[in-house]
Amino acid sequence: MRVPGFEERIDNLGQSGFAVSPDRTRLTRGPCAGLVRKNAQGAPEIARTGILVGGEIGVVVDGGNQKFLVTPSGGKLPALATHLEALHAFNEDLREALGIVSLYNESLGTVNELHLYDRLKGR
Repeated sequence: MRVPGFEERIDNLGQSGFAVSPDRTRLTRGPCAGLVRKNAQGAPEIARTGILVGGEIGVVVDGGNQKFLVTPSGGKLPALATHLEALHAFNEDLREALGIVSLYNESLGTVNELHLYDRLKGR
């Protein structure tokens, strides 16, 4: 059985509704975006996914009682349920389109990039 390579999988993402950047590393669909790269075996790997916030990819961070979107430049805003639902669907569809196995815990809901609980500050 023939397994599609990295370039072929990236080329086929358009059929799944993803817009691919010219450098073929950034993908977008709706309010979501992701970065992909080729791993050591030459297969696609998801580097980061999140919600577009002012052109940057805001990743989900769990603040204990609320989830936030945090951008690389330090911007922070509350994550809404619509953000989390869109991001979960984006991740699942991207994994399927790239042929990446979806793990059980990731299929249950949105996975956080970081956990930052206020009660643990200063310990």
